Amino acid sequence: MDSYFPLLVLFGIGIALSGGFVILSAFTGKKKPTPEKMTPYECGLDPIGAPRQRFSVKFYLIAVLFILFDIETVFLYPWASLFKQFKSAGLGGFIFIEMVVFLGVLALGLVYVWRRGALEWEK
Repeated sequence: MDSYFPLLVLFGIGIALSGGFVILSAFTGKKKPTPEKMTPYECGLDPIGAPRQRFSVKFYLIAVLFILFDIETVFLYPWASLFKQFKSAGLGGFIFIEMVVFLGVLALGLVYVWRRGALEWEK
């Protein structure tokens, strides 16, 4: 526990400073809302349309699928970098089959999503 004390102090100081700056800016900042300040900002151009527009559920579905298959990379990279060590320890076949099963489950999920039409933008 003694070896983690400097790290704990560092986090404590960081949290205290961050909180202090937030509180300080809340007390010292200007709070006069003007019509110019209340307009949404769009890259220096005048806003077009209402600020609250409905989005298609397709955007959400594509985002979730992207995150799902992007996280696959998070698991593949450490596996690929440590595979040689596992192979030299005699566990190469087991680790390889384990990753093939993982990729197979992901492939089945992709086929399921594809057949359900989730990847087709226009129906």
